[in-house]
Amino acid sequence: MSWGYHLILDCSDCNLESITDRTTINNFVVTLIERINMTAYGSPQIELMLVGTDNEGYSLLQMITTSNITAHFVNSTKAAYIDVFSCKDFDTSQAIHTVEEFFSPTSIKSNLIYRQA
Repeated sequence: MSWGYHLILDCSDCNLESITDRTTINNFVVTLIERINMTAYGSPQIELMLVGTDNEGYSLLQMITTSNITAHFVNSTKAAYIDVFSCKDFDTSQAIHTVEEFFSPTSIKSNLIYRQA
């Protein structure tokens, strides 16, 4: 039995309009939480980071009662780096489907780590 499930998604060539829109990112995390049967703890933090650099883009932090969901979107490369970490098991295919629906990446590299100290 694992203590935690950590889904790591590296997404390339995402829809630029989607990854640069705070409302879309907010709607994504709200939908993701519902679809993978998690409970949000507070509101998501969504901030434009590293303005004026090659890594400029929104970063997302959403606490969930079983851990967190984080993401960073890179405008210049249209990449998205999304992590879902939870001590509660969740449907990874549903998480990937939600990423595809909201950000339309041309490819996703996924890695699932079973965490145990």
